[in-house]
Amino acid sequence: MDNTIRRGSFEMTAAMLISGTIGWFVLVSGQPVLDVVFWRCVFGAGTLLLICAAFGFLRPGILTRTTFLLAVLSGVAIVGNWVLLFASYSRASIAIGTAVYNVQPFMLVGLAALFLGEKITLQKLFWLAISFLGMLAIVSAHGGQGESGGDYLLGIALALGAALLYAIAALIIKRLTGTPPHLIALIQVCTGVLLLAPFAHFNGLPQTGGAWASLVTLGIVHTGLMYVLLYGAIQKLPTALTGALSFIYPIAAIFVDWFAFGHRLEPLQWLGVAAILLAAAGMQQGWGLKAWRQLKSV
Repeated sequence: MDNTIRRGSFEMTAAMLISGTIGWFVLVSGQPVLDVVFWRCVFGAGTLLLICAAFGFLRPGILTRTTFLLAVLSGVAIVGNWVLLFASYSRASIAIGTAVYNVQPFMLVGLAALFLGEKITLQKLFWLAISFLGMLAIVSAHGGQGESGGDYLLGIALALGAALLYAIAALIIKRLTGTPPHLIALIQVCTGVLLLAPFAHFNGLPQTGGAWASLVTLGIVHTGLMYVLLYGAIQKLPTALTGALSFIYPIAAIFVDWFAFGHRLEPLQWLGVAAILLAAAGMQQGWGLKAWRQLKSV
């Protein structure tokens, strides 16, 4: 393994481990979801502004009017995605919310077929079916840990909504090829600040240092630092390796939920989580009958 691949793998692993702890900081902050996302955007914007300035991304001419508007539109989707995903944590647990959120690659495939005319192959339909069975397993296990059935199902619905918004954002970002990703992220969080400022509770600011520390960490570490690591890794790694390492995120989130909050999944939930992650991996890595035959012939 050369130094570039090794460094990229380290950056991707670190980014995914950081992402896996997001739910812990969201819940520990003890703040309403809209306030959490607002302050994440505020502190994230400050961090990304410094990063973009250091990389020289703030000079005129980088953005056209169209790319700027597309970046803003993707920001609306990303901020909505954060709101829904964070809201799912307290209802379905961090582990379940994160696992369900990982159906977003299939939503992206559907949107690409609908709006870009991309074909849905039998291989993708197979993995979609596996993912759907995993979803059924998770939904049918509601109430297994003492949750209110209605709250649990609402949490799953919120995670699905978050996945859809992420897929929409990804579809928009596909049209921003050549635009510095750190600058796109800066525009996204600035959009979040403007969108959520009217709903932020400035009269009820956090009263403890721990709450503020959680919010600052979400902005600086989980937004600024994580974006730098993630985009650095994407530039260095083959797509297949990037996709494989991305599954550190849901696995880390499941164990954080277990260790921090004692949320242990029921066997049927574990089966559902495993099916969703296997299906997402299979589709991203291109696993199929042809790949299996090639593997057997080696």
